[in-house]
Parts: sequence; C-alpha cells; structure tokens
Amino acid sequence: MSRWLIRTAMFIAMLFVLTACSRVGLAYRNLDLIIPWTLNDYLEINGEQKDWFDDRLKEHLSWHCTTQLPGYLDWLDRLKTMVQTNQVTDEALQQRTREAKAAIAETAREITPSTIELLQGLSDDQVADMDAAFVKDQRKRQREYLKPTLQQQIKERAERMEKRLNDWVGPLNIAQRQRVVAWSTALGDQNQQWIANRAHWQNQFSQAVAQRHSPDFPKRIEQLLVNRESLWTPAYREAYNKTEAQARSLLVDLMADSTPAQRERLLQKIDGVKKDFSDLKCLKAAQR
Repeated sequence: MSRWLIRTAMFIAMLFVLTACSRVGLAYRNLDLIIPWTLNDYLEINGEQKDWFDDRLKEHLSWHCTTQLPGYLDWLDRLKTMVQTNQVTDEALQQRTREAKAAIAETAREITPSTIELLQGLSDDQVADMDAAFVKDQRKRQREYLKPTLQQQIKERAERMEKRLNDWVGPLNIAQRQRVVAWSTALGDQNQQWIANRAHWQNQFSQAVAQRHSPDFPKRIEQLLVNRESLWTPAYREAYNKTEAQARSLLVDLMADSTPAQRERLLQKIDGVKKDFSDLKCLKAAQR
C-alpha cells in the first residue's frame, strides 16, 4: 500500500507507459498503482480497519482486472501501432491521453465509495496523524524540488527524463539529449506550481476529512478523488496545460529523431507490458 492517487504527474498517455507500466507485475502484487487510494504513506490503520480494507482491495482488484485490463491491452496495441507506422503525432498523443484519463477516472469512481467509508471510520487521532504526515510530505518535497536553484531543478528534471527514456528506447543520441534539456528548460519553474497545487489538494482533503460525518462529505470526497482537476489552482492549471503540450512535443521530436534500434526496443518494452498484463491469473480466468 503506498499511493493516494494514480500518478497524475503522467503528463500524456505515452509517458504513462514510460513511467508506470514497467512495474505492472509489482503493481498488481502490491496493489500499488492500479488501486491507488491506499493510505500507508499518511495513515496508520488498526487491525480491524486493515482486515476490512484488504477485503475491499481484493474486490476492487478483481473488478479492475476483469473489466479494465482488456481495455488496457487494446490501448497498448494502439500505442504500438503508432510507433510501428511512425504516427507518433501530437494529435495521436492527445487521443491516447484522453483515453488514459478516462480509464483513470473510471477506476477512481469505482473505488471512491470504499474510500469514503474508510475515511468516515477514522478516529480523531488518525486524522491528526494524517494531517501531520501531509505537512511532512510538503516540507520534504519543498526541500527536494524547490530548494535547489532553478537551473539545478532544470538539470535534475532533464536527468530524470533521460534516465526513463534510456530504459525504454536505449541511450539517447546527442540531438535527443539536447531536446530533453530544451524540454526541461521550457518547463521553467513548473516544480513550484506542482508542489503548491499538491499542498492545496492535501489541505482541502484534510478540511474535508475533518468534517467526515457531515452530510456533504461523500460529495466532497468524490470531487477530490474523481474531479480533482476542478480544484486545481489557476496557476497549476496553466502550468499543467503547458506541461502536457511540452511533453507531447518532446515525444514527437524524440520519435522523429529515433533510430530503428530505439524503436524496436520501445516496441519490445510495450510487448513486455502487454505480456505482464496478459499473464495475470485474474485476467486469464476472466477470458475463459
């Protein structure tokens, strides 16, 4: 158990694959990415809550595996076709993004009622501990991502991206590395908006949980989990739109500059993700 939400920092659909799906098997074993509402990072739950929680997780995991994973396989096929036919375009990436976001929203809607029930059963001490963990999280991210100078932030962001890309397409050539640096530079102080919006969301979540016995609590949590974009700060909304556009542009340029060996490696990686999904016992059982 380790994350609140599916990783919304995945700016576009292809980056969703690059950053998340290499852990497909681990995700399903540890309920890490696919069932994203776990609280272990922020909340200590007691034995009774954990037993209830684990039962619900199993139910949601079964639902997800049987109803959602087949669509993921189709999505990966569409992604693979884009690479095979040299159609990694801005328009195609926008479509893959819309599809990925719809899948995320469907999972969020499915798990929200269980989230609400769990939160309503928290004690005051558990809520206080959660709030303290949020504050600690905010300070940690500020130190890690905002304390460095802007130039250092840009350098580290480019290094993180290059490392991910190296895993998926192999070593980048000089032109591709320069393009990654240009991408990171164009994002500027995006870290500031991202962390400020994260803190904004956490603060709203804390305020909602403090009123967890009020009649409008379910509606409030649904907004926070399913319609979280409606609560973004104006600065982050602008930064996010810019980030998505920059990420699409980066990937279009990288693929246009890619070698046959890089494209073949990427196709093999996508096939590996498909195999991870296809080999899951729950999916095989559903397809019988």
